[in-house]
Parts: sequence; structure tokens; C-alpha cells
Amino acid sequence: MSDYIKITETPSDHNHLEKMDTQEILLKINLEDQKVALAVKEVIPQIGLLVDGLEERFYKGGRLFYIGAGTSGRLGILDASEIPPTFGLPHERVIGIIAGGDTAIRKAVEFAEDNREQAWEDLLKHKISELDVLVGIAASGTTPYVLGGLEEAKKHGILTAGITNNPGSPLAELADIPIAINVGPEFLTGSTRMKSGTSQKLALNMITTALMIRIGRVKGNKMVNMQLSNTKLVDRGTRYLMEGLNLNYKEAEKLLLEYGSVKKAMEALKK
Repeated sequence: MSDYIKITETPSDHNHLEKMDTQEILLKINLEDQKVALAVKEVIPQIGLLVDGLEERFYKGGRLFYIGAGTSGRLGILDASEIPPTFGLPHERVIGIIAGGDTAIRKAVEFAEDNREQAWEDLLKHKISELDVLVGIAASGTTPYVLGGLEEAKKHGILTAGITNNPGSPLAELADIPIAINVGPEFLTGSTRMKSGTSQKLALNMITTALMIRIGRVKGNKMVNMQLSNTKLVDRGTRYLMEGLNLNYKEAEKLLLEYGSVKKAMEALKK
């Protein structure tokens, strides 16, 4: 491991937070948040490499795995959980795993992130293989759970990426594709659920949205494979069909419910 500055632990650029009034606190948090998107922009080339690697493997039946602890783990699970309703893929294609198991989604599990062997055991339950891609998420870049998982994955020929907020960290050096987003010190020193977490969410949005577009789950700018799991989504799909096929609302809704997705309905009508 090379020497590096742990940016996520450096002191905030703002002091005496307890002396600020509410508006000053909020304005200065927002000032810091404005830096996040620009920091993500700097790592777009690395995110692109990951998306291209995922696309190649997804066409062969591969999957995307996220591993992380705390906020990072929860963000991976959040991103994975939104793929089926948004893009109509099975839950098994994008999988989020958090140190400490499902309990840790809501409540912190003490020392779970310190177990270097557990991530690989968790991944083996899903029969991870070299067709898959493993993305470790850790703001610090030092989380043992994440590092251990990536180390074992690399031994088994699995493509790995690491999303961290500390360039030069162990995770950045270990991953095949390091995505090191330097957002600078947090407003509240060391509180990586803030800018670091926001940057991770932005990166995850980019990864899976770009991947889903690349593998044909989007038409034009529409979510044509979304699950029709509530009234709002049925209405959205109906309006997509109205626009795409020049139908009235009742015709479009009937067609949508008959075929179960915007894409299938459009394909059926165009045959």
C-alpha cells in the first residue's frame, strides 16, 4: 500500500458549526454539495471502462455485484433494488450485498466491516463466476470486508472495480478499474454519508443507467421495460404507447396490459 492522504478524514473547511444559524448551516452544506458532480465528472473515463466491461459480460449472462459496508453498502443495495422495476430485469442480474447481512440495511452491525473473509463467503452463496463483475464501494478505500472480497474475486478471474473517495487508497490500488472520486473534506468532518455518499449514488446511477441503455432496455428516452407494479407506472407506460403509436388512452392502456410491457406492446403492434 502506497502512502496517501485520507481525504475523507481531513478537517472540514468550515469551523464552529454549532455557532451557525440554520440558514448558514444549510447554505454551506449546499455549497459543498455543488462540488460533487464536478468531482464525478473527473472519473467518467473510468466509469466508462466499467460500463463497457459490464456490457460485454451481460450479453453472455453475467451479473453485477456490489459489496460495501454502512452507507456504501446500502447505496449498492438501493441501486440494485431499482433495476427490476425500472428496467424489467430479474433481481438476480444486479445484486447488492452489505457487510452484516440484511440486518445492516437498517441498523449498524458492529465490526461486520472488519471481517476480511466474509464478503467472499457471501458472494459464493450467489455462485459468482468470471462472467460476473464485482464493484466494491468504500468511501475510505480501506474497508476490510470490501478489500477481502475484491482480492478473492481477482484470484478467480473476475473483473473488479472500486468506488472510493480516497485516490491512492488500498481499494483504488487493488481494483482493476479504480473509480476514485475526490470530493474533498466533508462539511462535518469524516461524515462520509454526505458528499462521499452523494458521489457514490451519482456514480451508481451512471453505471446502471448507461449499462441498461447499452443492452437495449431503453427505447428513445423511455423506460420501455419497466414493471407495471402500480397505477403510476401503468399510466406512464400507457402514455408512452400513446406517444409512440398514436393511440388514444384507452387503446394504449388495453394494449399495455395485454402485453405486459411497453416494448412488447410496441413490437406486437408493429408486426
